[in-house]
Amino acid sequence: MTESFANILVRQEGRVGVVQLNRPQALNALNSALMAELVAALQAFDADEGVGCIVITGSEKAFAAGADIKQMASASVVEMMDSPFIGYWDAVEAIRKPVIAAVSGYCFGGGCELAMICDLIVASDTAVFGQPEINLGIIPGAGGTQRLTRAVGKSVAMDMILSGRRINAQEALQFGLVSRVFPAASFQEDALKVAAEIASKAPVALRVAKEAVNRAYASSLAEGVLFERRAFNLLFATEDQKEGMAAFVEKRAPTWQGR
Repeated sequence: MTESFANILVRQEGRVGVVQLNRPQALNALNSALMAELVAALQAFDADEGVGCIVITGSEKAFAAGADIKQMASASVVEMMDSPFIGYWDAVEAIRKPVIAAVSGYCFGGGCELAMICDLIVASDTAVFGQPEINLGIIPGAGGTQRLTRAVGKSVAMDMILSGRRINAQEALQFGLVSRVFPAASFQEDALKVAAEIASKAPVALRVAKEAVNRAYASSLAEGVLFERRAFNLLFATEDQKEGMAAFVEKRAPTWQGR
């Protein structure tokens, strides 16, 4: 990727694409310019056959401290309805490849919603999560009331959203909001190891698996199982399925073709 960005840093490590939010003076507060760049970088990695997994991260101090309140403070209801801003979160959700949120430090408001829209969250032991919008006289607007409730359950979600309660990394792990917690000293390296492990898997199967797990949130159990069954059968039309099973039988590492 050769494009230059003003609000993010982009790099590739092996088959892992890394997007680092980079507004340190604002604790990576999410404004339209940053979100537009983030989506552009994610879409470029999504289209790159050399990338198997994508990581979104921030700084040691903050993943993202929330949406940029200065951008919204004087907005009218019509301006908010017409704004494309929250649509950027939908664009992140539309990425087909696995996306990991690697969270260190503050992860509040829109930042927490950005992390939750990723496929999994890994956290530094310094991470702190919250949806403090109630303190501004509003509620989460990029899926926070819905995704947080699905992740941690109604009681904890109500507590966080109604009171503005913050939870630390270990609490987030206990409640099911994050999948792993790593020491701050090795966090970036550990997060990239998780991403590299995922990126090493069969590309088509990864995309289909992501779709199937996400379907569990949007359908009944019976509908989800039917989707899974069809997706499972579909993968038997791929070269990677033939290669994966042949490699298993022959006791060797598979060579994926992504088709």
